Amino acid sequence: MWINRLIYISGSVLILLTILLVSCQEDVYPTDNEQLSHEEQIVIRFSHVVGENTPKGMAALKFAELVKERSNGYIEVQVFPNGVLYKDGEELNALLRGDIQMIAPAISKITTLVPEWSVMDLPYAFQNADEVHTYVESHVGQTLMTKLNAHNLWPMGVWDSGFKQLSNSIRPIKTVQDLQGLRVRIMPSDILAEQFSIVGAYPKRIDFNTVFHQLQKGNVDGQENTLTNITSKNLYSLQDYLTISNHGYLGYLLLMNHEFWNSLPKDVQTLLIETLEEVQEWEWQLAEDLTAERLDEMEACDCIQIHRLSNKDMEEWASTFDPVYRYYADNYGKKYIEALPKNQSQH
Repeated sequence: MWINRLIYISGSVLILLTILLVSCQEDVYPTDNEQLSHEEQIVIRFSHVVGENTPKGMAALKFAELVKERSNGYIEVQVFPNGVLYKDGEELNALLRGDIQMIAPAISKITTLVPEWSVMDLPYAFQNADEVHTYVESHVGQTLMTKLNAHNLWPMGVWDSGFKQLSNSIRPIKTVQDLQGLRVRIMPSDILAEQFSIVGAYPKRIDFNTVFHQLQKGNVDGQENTLTNITSKNLYSLQDYLTISNHGYLGYLLLMNHEFWNSLPKDVQTLLIETLEEVQEWEWQLAEDLTAERLDEMEACDCIQIHRLSNKDMEEWASTFDPVYRYYADNYGKKYIEALPKNQSQH
């Protein structure tokens, strides 16, 4: 009888252990992390340089909120906007050192490490954001992504800011010749420098967080950027003329420190990837919506003279910028240019 009882007890214990094991597998993250210290949590410090009211700023906050909710607070994404932690020219080195774990720099900023990425800066390379997304997901786009791994960078996606427009305080920009002699702020990209140089302008590489002061001091005449960035930093208050040129795409690469990424448990990696995929789709739509809203607001305020390029104007501008494509091909090869949507449509 005692043998039967022992078998019964052993069986009950086995069943109980099985139930506990299954229960633990279903709840990957602890249910109450309010009292967890930072040593017990996974902390991801996410630094960026734009305002919280931009598509990138709002998406960063949404990402942090969803990750906290879905991990029951086990993973904490700390967002530092407006360059409060690291300035425009500092954040990439901080990420490479491991001082922060995540950034979302403009693609142009990455060209100092992987110059082939400057294909994204080519004038009139894309007609809309959908073409950009398709290109990034293509074979050549993924080849560009892979090139980042050699620099201890782990790419996790692309967020849109939109298409760039031109503002200045000297004269209306209606033809590409009107750019001649203007001092224009650009991001650090050889392609952007070449683009303005060939039309007689003077490109100035200036950190985004100091653009307002540089315009205020008169050290530059104008700048190129998306409408959400122009309005979030109030740059248009220092400018008299705005040209809706849509001459180039501006997007952000979501980057993590590669060593940090490899140190994360697989379930955490999965949660981050799935959440970023969801936020990315949301951010793309947000960027499109906010761009339209900001243009309406600027037109309604009657505080800056706005000129819109026609389709014919844009074709003429694109033709003028053809030498920039030759410059890229001579320095980085034709492969990435040939894969652009506008060249694919000709095949």
